[in-house]
Amino acid sequence: MNINQLFALAPIITLAGTAIAIMLGIAIRRNFVSSCAIAAIGIVISLAALGLVWRQIPVQATVLMLMDAYALFYMALLLSAGLAVLGLCYDYFKAREGENEELPLLLLTALLGASVLVCSSHFASFFVGLEILSISLFVLIGYPLNQARPLEAAIKYLVLSGVSSAFLLMGMALIYAQCGELSFSGIGGYMTSRQDMNAMVLSGILLIVAGLGFKLSLVPFHLWTPDVYEGAPAPITAFIATVSKGAVFALLLRFFISTYSYDYAPLLNVFGVIAGLSILGGNLLALLQNNVKRLLAYSSIAHMGYLLVAFVAGGSISSVLVVESVSFYLLAYFITTIGAFGVVSVLSTPETEADDLSFYRGLFWRRPWLAAIFTLMLISLAGIPLTAGFIGKFYIFTSAAEGRLWGLLVAVIVGSGLGLYYYLRIIVVMSTNVEATGIKPAQDWISNAILAVLTMLLVWLGVYPSLLVNVIQSVS
Repeated sequence: MNINQLFALAPIITLAGTAIAIMLGIAIRRNFVSSCAIAAIGIVISLAALGLVWRQIPVQATVLMLMDAYALFYMALLLSAGLAVLGLCYDYFKAREGENEELPLLLLTALLGASVLVCSSHFASFFVGLEILSISLFVLIGYPLNQARPLEAAIKYLVLSGVSSAFLLMGMALIYAQCGELSFSGIGGYMTSRQDMNAMVLSGILLIVAGLGFKLSLVPFHLWTPDVYEGAPAPITAFIATVSKGAVFALLLRFFISTYSYDYAPLLNVFGVIAGLSILGGNLLALLQNNVKRLLAYSSIAHMGYLLVAFVAGGSISSVLVVESVSFYLLAYFITTIGAFGVVSVLSTPETEADDLSFYRGLFWRRPWLAAIFTLMLISLAGIPLTAGFIGKFYIFTSAAEGRLWGLLVAVIVGSGLGLYYYLRIIVVMSTNVEATGIKPAQDWISNAILAVLTMLLVWLGVYPSLLVNVIQSVS
């Protein structure tokens, strides 16, 4: 490894070093504020390091990791989301009993795993990054040890994540047995040298798709999602819904483009069926929910289905447009999802999680600021104009139309109509002039500042998206 390759890994090395610094700090003196501060400083330094690395990309840092514009864009997105979630976690856990100093450490290790994922160019880094992310999430989900729901959610995620890892390993083994390669470029070379896909390679890729389907909570691999979203602390739920899923989807897209898997129609047909089922299944099940976290869980299933529509369109349109569509939609999804769960986090108390719909009754009259933010996040998730969600949904429509995926386009339209109903239902409940219960009167200034920034980004990208579009086009 030369100095340029080592320098290219600076953002990842910084995250690992910050995690070690927090561990040493905890060993010397337990202090939740200092742990959060060290974590925040480490994330900011990692973001600054991305700007320095940008000047020398692309760099094959090791056999396992490729640092290019695509990887740096997604690392910046994941780190920014992690910084926002860290702020929400500080306000959420500062009044809760227990030793919470390890929480920022676990967030950093999860971000480390996610960052390794998005720059992976080899099955080894693919699996290592995924396991670092998943193991951190097990503990984060069940962090409140004195509550039954988080522990139940952590056990469910642990079991199903283990199953998905078994699928992934079996798929990798089948591909290696046939190709003799573990690097994405090597597998791509094997695929282009053959006229048709070998049955063993096809089976391996399908097993990998099934394993990643669990991580992305796509139908029919979605059964863990509502229970885990409901049981996990609200900021951690936001982290799972954004950072975890975003990193996995970015890896899946890189894998398919690098290995030329788009050349095989049967694979795309499988993804098309999964996308349609996820859109319709997620939206239909969300209609039945009176729990806001479960409703947002089913909503996230539908949104992963929307993303998969743009992904499938890659078989008919250029990969540049696919990357552009997926990247913008993911960024809009990150903003709205962290904002929505941020409101849930602010409204929660140490005694009660603000997940039942009754908590939001009359919120416009009691906490108009939070109600207005939640409304904007919901209408962005619904794809209403003048929000980032509308531009993202427009990208999905464009990709589906250019790819002539008429069946999936109909599913997107029907799913968007269903989603509009249950999002508006929450807004109507917040507008009802009825006494609300369980609303925390205290002000969480860090969370409120984060929500304000997210709201400004939401509106700005909905009104003037061209600056971000130009950035995304430069990395596509």
